[in-house]
Amino acid sequence: MADEIYEVLAVKYAHNGRQSSQNFIGGDEHDRPMPLDYFVWVIRNDRRTVVVDTGFNPESGNRRARELTTPVNQALSAVGVDCSRVEHVITTHMHYDHAGNNDMFPNACFHMQESEMAFATGPCMCHHSLNHPYEVDDVTGMVRRVYAGKVAFAQGDSQLFPGISVHHIGGHSRGLQCVRVDTARGAVVLASDATHHYAHMNSGRVFPTCDSVSQTVAGYGRLMELAGDKRLIVPGHDPEVLKRYPAYSKQTEGMVAKLDVDELMS
Repeated sequence: MADEIYEVLAVKYAHNGRQSSQNFIGGDEHDRPMPLDYFVWVIRNDRRTVVVDTGFNPESGNRRARELTTPVNQALSAVGVDCSRVEHVITTHMHYDHAGNNDMFPNACFHMQESEMAFATGPCMCHHSLNHPYEVDDVTGMVRRVYAGKVAFAQGDSQLFPGISVHHIGGHSRGLQCVRVDTARGAVVLASDATHHYAHMNSGRVFPTCDSVSQTVAGYGRLMELAGDKRLIVPGHDPEVLKRYPAYSKQTEGMVAKLDVDELMS
């Protein structure tokens, strides 16, 4: 079957105001405001709708002092996605802000890297410095889905559907994967936390939450290989995304951006 073309949306659900010194290993001598936005993504065409990541739940966000701007199910509803009818979710990795709320998707099969499940349930999780980005309830919830036959595992690169593939990156998390999607403007790469901000891949610097610095840096090159053009790479937490791309609608301006069309500015 020939590859298909998709609409791709970045849907903001939360925010965290912070300084640039918090966003780079070694800090930042300029120490300027550099907030994080939190997104889930929607990939869809006439044949299928795929949600990428499921965000964090309010309890987790409150504990971690993150501002929930719109609950994930409400944010998705604003673009016509009914969580209860979604059949496929891609989990880029199981950190709290990407793998919460999986109970909102009772009928979905979750697609993730086998190495991420092994990492999130293995001996590294005995150490707070490694387990703090995870929520135990999210991880155990995913284990229950495994036993219910609702998780599909990839080992490295995998074509999930015509025009949609996942690619193991690692670095930030042992089993972090990005998503490559065929769109009208080319193959868009949803980097997730392979690069939090544009500034991370552009400068070669690394976000402090990190399993492997060397894999993270190598991952920037892998993103470029997959995209072919830096303008086709979409970082996981940069508020700039909502400025670079047009809004899905007037009603969702500042919350939802269309990634399948050209940037508003080069």
